[in-house]
Amino acid sequence: MQGFTNSLVLGAEGGLHVGDMIVQLIFFLLLLALLGKFAWGPLMNMMKEREDYVANEINTAEKSREEAQRMQKEASDELKATRQDAQNIIEDARKTAVQQEKDILESARAEAERMKESARQEIEQEKEKAVQALKDQVASMSVMIASKVIEKELSEKDQDTLINQYIDEAGKER
Repeated sequence: MQGFTNSLVLGAEGGLHVGDMIVQLIFFLLLLALLGKFAWGPLMNMMKEREDYVANEINTAEKSREEAQRMQKEASDELKATRQDAQNIIEDARKTAVQQEKDILESARAEAERMKESARQEIEQEKEKAVQALKDQVASMSVMIASKVIEKELSEKDQDTLINQYIDEAGKER
C-alpha cells in the first residue's frame, strides 16, 4: 500500500501511471453508477413529472379555453334568440294594437250607423204620427167646413167620399 501511495505522490511529480488512471477510471465509473442510481433517476423522474404536469396544465388550459369559447357562443346564440323573441313579441303587440284600433273604429262606425238608422226610423215614425194627426184634424175641420158651407146633411157615404178626397188632395200638396 505504501507503493500505491508513493506512486500517487510520484505521479504528481510528473509521469503518467496506468495504475492511477485505472483507479481513477474505476472511481469515476463507480461515481457515475451511484449518480445514475441515486441522482440521475430521481432527477429524470422529477423532470418527467414536471413535463407531465406542464403538459396536463396546457391541456387543461386548452380545454378550459375551448369550453369558454363554446359557452360564449352558446350565450351569444341565446342572446340572439332572446332578442329575436323580444322583437317578435313587440311586433305581435303592434299588430294586435293595430287590429284592436281597427276593431274599435269599426265598432264605433257601426254604432254611429245604428244610432243614425234608429234616429231616422224614429223621425219617420214621428212624421207618420204627425201626418196622421194632421189628416185627422183636417178631416174633422173639413167636415165642419163642409157642413157649414153646404148647410145640408150629407149621407154618410157622401161624407166619407168627400173626406177621403180632401185628405188625398191635402197629402198631394205636401
